[in-house]
Amino acid sequence: MEHIVIIGNGISGVTLARHIRKLSDKKITIVSAETDYFFSRTALMYVYMGHMKFEHTQPYENWFWEKNRINLKKGYVENIHTNSKTLQFADGDTLQYDKLVIATGSKPNKFGWPGQDLEGVMGMYHKQDLDNLEKHAPNKDVCKRAVIVGGGLIGIELAEMLNSRSIPVTFLVRESSFWNGVLPEGESAMINRHIKNHHIDLRLSTNLKEIKSDENGKVKSVIIEETGEELECNVVGLTAGVSPNIDFIKDSAIETGRGVKVNRFLETNIADVYAIGDCAEQHEAIGNRRPIEAVWYTGRMMGETLAQTICGNRIEYKPGHWFNSAKFMDIEYQTYGWVFAKSRENEAHFHWKHQDDTKCITVAYHKDSNEFLGINTFGIRMRHEIFDKWLTEKRDVDYVMNHLSDANFDPEFYSKFENDILSAYNNQLQTA
Repeated sequence: MEHIVIIGNGISGVTLARHIRKLSDKKITIVSAETDYFFSRTALMYVYMGHMKFEHTQPYENWFWEKNRINLKKGYVENIHTNSKTLQFADGDTLQYDKLVIATGSKPNKFGWPGQDLEGVMGMYHKQDLDNLEKHAPNKDVCKRAVIVGGGLIGIELAEMLNSRSIPVTFLVRESSFWNGVLPEGESAMINRHIKNHHIDLRLSTNLKEIKSDENGKVKSVIIEETGEELECNVVGLTAGVSPNIDFIKDSAIETGRGVKVNRFLETNIADVYAIGDCAEQHEAIGNRRPIEAVWYTGRMMGETLAQTICGNRIEYKPGHWFNSAKFMDIEYQTYGWVFAKSRENEAHFHWKHQDDTKCITVAYHKDSNEFLGINTFGIRMRHEIFDKWLTEKRDVDYVMNHLSDANFDPEFYSKFENDILSAYNNQLQTA
């Protein structure tokens, strides 16, 4: 019986295993060094905030794996010998495979800061990070201050988590405005204000120089690069992005760049070896997407796609229109299509912001053809399937603006803002 071995028990690997089982009787083994069972990474913050227990983050009961004949092996893979199709584990164990799938996800970036490996320094990506946070920042008596380094989505989640336990937070962001490599100026500025309104000490255009240790090897303080200021703290969250978790592959014959190089079928340069999820890097990016996408839903889609290929129906990975969602404290954010931080040649942006400074939208469209290219929404929920349809139909921006209410997801009793938005849009057209 053909043996499929999957390294990594995140959303990509587990989706792949489930779909292979639906389609076949192949032998399946999932290998992970992190946890015994799959859990939802995006829910870790809610465990710390007290909204759920860790076991609630496991979508499947423990009997699910046995019932579906999916073997689970806990262990750290040290080497992959592709010639003999053998995995070598750190504890000396080995495992044979017929087909191998690398789905090892990401690890937090570390930029060689002095003190980056001290006790009390952590990312916010793994179950171990949650355990660490609970140990070093259970409350404001134990943790007098936390410093977060890096202004992405994981950073803002960590700030919200610490904030929920009244722990003072200083947020070091090297950019001049929060997440301004992704968000247009008006949105980024609104998020800056929102973070500060939550009593978080946001320091823009600020870099970490070093993390200082006390006599026990624990975090004592950080030094700011620009000013030399020393900030006392007990926890440092490193959230300056993530990189593919592929160090163990470097000595193998599998081609790597930043991630494991794959073609459109998620195949590597070695027969019977594949890569999916955050650790996979497309040789050539798909449309405007990045070659590596650390996004939950694309990981799931890659798992579904590759299951077909492994079970004899070789199909190309086609992720469709870009979308994503996140939360900035209590402001929900959604994006559909492409809205770049700075509009590209032949593109224009329409921006509307509510006077309460917690709701806004930005619509991107083509200057000449008026084709709708994408939308960002903050504080207003929109329907994914409607925007997906409009992007496929290449609707013009006037159509989209006049039919925004069709896309509104908020319940009937919520305030609706379409009339305000449309009137602002029509005013902009008249003055353009």
